[in-house]
Amino acid sequence: MSEPDTREPETALSYEQARDELVDVVRQLEAGGTTLEESLRLWERGEELATICQGWLDGARARLEAARASREQDEIEDLDEDE
Repeated sequence: MSEPDTREPETALSYEQARDELVDVVRQLEAGGTTLEESLRLWERGEELATICQGWLDGARARLEAARASREQDEIEDLDEDE
């Protein structure tokens, strides 16, 4: 029988938490010595964590692009006002 899942909900993980757990998963997989079932569980968790990290990175990229676009729009409006 498997143990109950005591992990935090994925939405509660910060980028840093997900990244750190992913690093730990990779270390465990690289160290070997686990059963096939445990290796598969670790791999699946690693995939989940990689998806969470990518979501954070995509969100950060979108925020930066929005900030840049806003700044560019402000600069265009400032030029229009000067004319």
